[in-house]
Amino acid sequence: MTQIDGHGGDLALAALRGFGVEELFTLSGAHVFPLYDAAHKNGVRIVDVRHEQSAVFAAEAVAKLQRRPGLAVLTAGPGVTNGVSGLTSASFNGAPVVVIGGRAPQFRWGSGSLQEMDHLPIVRAVTKHAETIFATDEVYSRMQAAALAALTPHRGPVFVDLPLEVVFSQADGVDAAPAPAVPHEEADPDEVARAVRLLAAAQRPVIVAGSDVWAGHATAALREAAEALRVPVFANGMGRGTLPPSHALAFSRARKAAFGGADVIAVVGTPLDFRLGFGDFGGAQVVHVTDAPSQRAGHVTPAAAPSGDLRAILAAFASYTGLVADHEEWIEALRAAEDAGRAREQQALEADTDPIKPSRVYGELRKVLAEDAVTIGDGGDFVSYAGKYLEPSQPGTWLDPGPYGCLGTGMGYAMGARVTYPDRQICVLMGDGAAGFSLMDVESLVRQQLPVVIVVGNNGIWGLEKHPMRNIYGYDVAADLQPGLRYDDVVKALGGAGETVEKPGDLAGAFDRAFASGVPYLVNVLTDPEDAYPRSSNLA
Repeated sequence: MTQIDGHGGDLALAALRGFGVEELFTLSGAHVFPLYDAAHKNGVRIVDVRHEQSAVFAAEAVAKLQRRPGLAVLTAGPGVTNGVSGLTSASFNGAPVVVIGGRAPQFRWGSGSLQEMDHLPIVRAVTKHAETIFATDEVYSRMQAAALAALTPHRGPVFVDLPLEVVFSQADGVDAAPAPAVPHEEADPDEVARAVRLLAAAQRPVIVAGSDVWAGHATAALREAAEALRVPVFANGMGRGTLPPSHALAFSRARKAAFGGADVIAVVGTPLDFRLGFGDFGGAQVVHVTDAPSQRAGHVTPAAAPSGDLRAILAAFASYTGLVADHEEWIEALRAAEDAGRAREQQALEADTDPIKPSRVYGELRKVLAEDAVTIGDGGDFVSYAGKYLEPSQPGTWLDPGPYGCLGTGMGYAMGARVTYPDRQICVLMGDGAAGFSLMDVESLVRQQLPVVIVVGNNGIWGLEKHPMRNIYGYDVAADLQPGLRYDDVVKALGGAGETVEKPGDLAGAFDRAFASGVPYLVNVLTDPEDAYPRSSNLA
């Protein structure tokens, strides 16, 4: 077995590099200087931010896009607490984020050192694993175990903090085992067989592909299963693009017809939460396929619920040799509903109105986004329109806050996406409310030469709250922002570029200039405050 020497920072980073970590996101703090030293000596990229939440969101983006640990390093006390929203987002999204926190020295604990606090009670509720390491020679093995926990389905964030004397102290001759393989639970074969029989025998089956299909490297297996069984596929989260929009079994506009008419719905790799009507599909039987037993729905009794390695489960679906019902009439009916939905939306995508409708913004963006562009949603109503009108052509190219719904992810996600893909289009879709959470981190993008395009739908209100409150009470409060704010001027002041667009006909030119600029570029689109996203789902 190889042995290594070094301080606590050297050992922690060496353990994580075995899992593919090649960058860390941080906001500078003296408690974690040895981690910076280790990164500097070993060519690990350091990306620093203006608020710790952006560091954790950036690590989450890397974790989701690259399907390996994303690393955030946070200084003690407020550095850690500022990162809690990012940890919670990663928990809801099943992202294998590793957060290393600095910690006041243990030998002086209780004496009132700077930022002396026990972080673990704060982070335990939103992590898979949280611990403090008190011995330098244990840092390598325990950091390795933490990263493995993050990657083991169901994936999620872990937190490790290192007291000052542990991370600065030297250890020699530490055993450095290679990174172990990630374990995958084997699904009950009887439950898998029950699930595939239900799908195959159904007259009107549907598959919903979620983020864990991407995270579990199961996109090809899902496509093969859908094609073998001839089942229409819908998607949410990072499952979007599992089948390209041109595929005969890919649907997005016929969801109401599908969920209302299906007799069996297989939900694969996503929870039965508010995004899917809490699993209440009328008379349809539900098959819930998850990557770990902990993800099985407790509020629904599925007809089948296989749990384990999604690739293996879906491969079993694809290789099914029993009788498969004829689904062609059902597919044709959904295709008719899909085509009708697309025809209805075409007018919205071309709307020539003053003020600009959000739908027109996406009608123009669809023309300029490359097939491998990474699109990032950070907002309420404006981003809901993005989910409706933008169709990823490839899996793993859509990032949004997920079911936690935390605003402020945009700049961190943009950093993680740009670090992952230096040559792709990276486009952040941001409401003007969301812009208030993280726009200062444009300076981090500019300083570290991380160009992205930011499109702000600027309607001067908290649209997700204003319109519903009016409907409930007949008035609204605490739902207005300053109309017409020049968020593009903020970006210019921080070293980027941008412009404000007030007329629909000016959108195309603005987007062309943005993607050609090679700098962080914000297109500030003044949109119609009276336009409310037609939300039909029950959020609670």
